[in-house]
Amino acid sequence: MRRPAVDQRELVDVAELSVEEGIVGDSWLERGSRHTPDGSAEADRQITIMNARAIALFAGDDRARWAEAGDQLYIDLDLSDASLPAGTRLQLGSAVIEVTATPHTGCAKFAGRFGRDALQFANSAAGSELHLRGINARVVLPGTVRVGDVATKVAAATPLSASSSA
Repeated sequence: MRRPAVDQRELVDVAELSVEEGIVGDSWLERGSRHTPDGSAEADRQITIMNARAIALFAGDDRARWAEAGDQLYIDLDLSDASLPAGTRLQLGSAVIEVTATPHTGCAKFAGRFGRDALQFANSAAGSELHLRGINARVVLPGTVRVGDVATKVAAATPLSASSSA
């Protein structure tokens, strides 16, 4: 799913992921962030991911309501820190994304769309541990992702140590 403008949602079967833009056609870069001094977009919040089972719980049987959560990717994968700590890389189609440490929490918009109880549950100690509201990621390798692609953990690049030689 991509968000071409504030409060707009566009369901897509195929998306291009870009290191510079995140999901091509999404307004992440243009919207910027209130969390940065200059209002620019945060690289660590480039892509938002929610567990498909969690959104199904919050949205009910109506799969069309998933987009109301505002997340771009919905995957059937354990999003907890134990399973996907910051730095974990996932291959989605031909793209690779990296989980960031920046928290993704429920907000007033989420409560307005899915109810206050859903927000409280998502932000509870257990809900936060499981990242029921989702996680943030950034694109590290551009590529194409399609509905139905399997998310696969891939090894993160390891920096050369000071004692290593080329």
